[in-house]
Amino acid sequence: MTRTATSRWFDDGDGDVRRGGCGVGEPLATWNEGVAKETILDFVERACADGSGGVPAADRVAVFDNDGTLWCEKPMPIQLDFILRRLAEMAASDPELRGRQPWKAAHEKDYAWLTNTLAEHYAGNDSNVRIFAGGVLAAFANITVEDFEDQSEAFLRKTQHPLLGRGYLECAYAPMVELLGHLAANGFSNYIASGGGRDFMRPITEEVYGVPRQRVIGSSTALTYVPNAQGGSIVRQAAADYLDDGPEKPVRIWTRTGRRPILAAGNSNGDIEMLDFTQHLEAPTLRLLVLHDDPEREYDYTAGAERALDRARQSGWTVVSMKDDWATVF
Repeated sequence: MTRTATSRWFDDGDGDVRRGGCGVGEPLATWNEGVAKETILDFVERACADGSGGVPAADRVAVFDNDGTLWCEKPMPIQLDFILRRLAEMAASDPELRGRQPWKAAHEKDYAWLTNTLAEHYAGNDSNVRIFAGGVLAAFANITVEDFEDQSEAFLRKTQHPLLGRGYLECAYAPMVELLGHLAANGFSNYIASGGGRDFMRPITEEVYGVPRQRVIGSSTALTYVPNAQGGSIVRQAAADYLDDGPEKPVRIWTRTGRRPILAAGNSNGDIEMLDFTQHLEAPTLRLLVLHDDPEREYDYTAGAERALDRARQSGWTVVSMKDDWATVF
């Protein structure tokens, strides 16, 4: 069967009318021929079939992790670079902070402490994560959400990846962006469900992924409303609202969408519950796990994804090899 990509305007269910699609010709052109590509195309075809075998457009919900799934997360997640720069600024102006974590690590560029903290988190130990989170919350406290967004967007637009020689906005994975477009063209509602900050990602997701800001689910700090003569402001607090990772992901997905997704894509142990939640007995279902195994074009690592890879083998999830399944990466 020959499949051709479609591109059309459609109502995205959020009051927007958007154009989806991945261009003309064969869909998923940035994917190599193989099991992963064929599985995705067959899934979309079954989901969009007429009659009882298909899925109504309103229920075609797809959710994607961001870091390591939609864009590069090494040598550190992009938002972590943003945070560390702010912590280093704080330590430079306040010597007292230089002896306290995480300002100490940021000031001394002690990336080993930060790497170990993330590894401990994925292994179930959050003692240092809580210390780090305290610094993160303090770093951007008591500013308006608009100010935070301006800082985030400026950073994302002007900062280069330290090793890849490209801007951060050019670090999105071309095959995943193409997949998002193919799904949108076939009536899917794509959501980002990330452990990263919701308000950090929102300024650029429409441009980079074609995902509007109202479809971004991510971690959040506590917010409060402060009245003023300009209609009031939403101000960030030095307290967490929630961390959108692990078992929190399905909760936040349900809270935002009111539906169980039929497609989920992730790359780490923190995505297991989201992938588990994407399961239907009587509808097509697809779980994708991105495997970073391409040291020539990106990175080669499984740290933080060991349990996810085991579950993929046990549960029949589709493992996407960056090396074998992607014709291009960026």
